[in-house]
Amino acid sequence: QVRLVESGGGLVQAGGSLGLSCQASGSIFHINYMGWFRQTPGNQRELVASVGTGGTTSYADSVKGRFTISRDNRKNTVYLQMNNLKPEDTAVYYCNDAQIPGKLYWGQGTQVTVAS
Repeated sequence: QVRLVESGGGLVQAGGSLGLSCQASGSIFHINYMGWFRQTPGNQRELVASVGTGGTTSYADSVKGRFTISRDNRKNTVYLQMNNLKPEDTAVYYCNDAQIPGKLYWGQGTQVTVAS
C-alpha cells in the first residue's frame, strides 16, 4: 500500500508563499488524479486542487489564481505552490487520490498557518 508524506508547511504572513511536497512511497502513475486537501478543526477535508496524469489541473474557487498544483510521476511526488496566502488558508494540508480520497493511506499532513 502506497504511503504519503507531506512536507513544506509552516508559519507565514498574509500575502506570503509556501511550497508543499507530497512524497509517495510507491508509484502514483496509475492514480488518474492526485489532489491536495485541507482540513480545519471540526470540518471535513476539502479538495483544493487536483492534477491528472497528463497535467490537467482543477482548483477550488477559493484558491484559483493563487495555488498551483503539479506532479512528477518519475519522482512519485505531488507539489502545491501557494502564493498570496490568506488567513483562511490556515489548515492541515494532505494529499491523496482526488477521485477516491483515502484510496492511499492518509499521511500525517503538513500544517500551514497564515498570520494576518
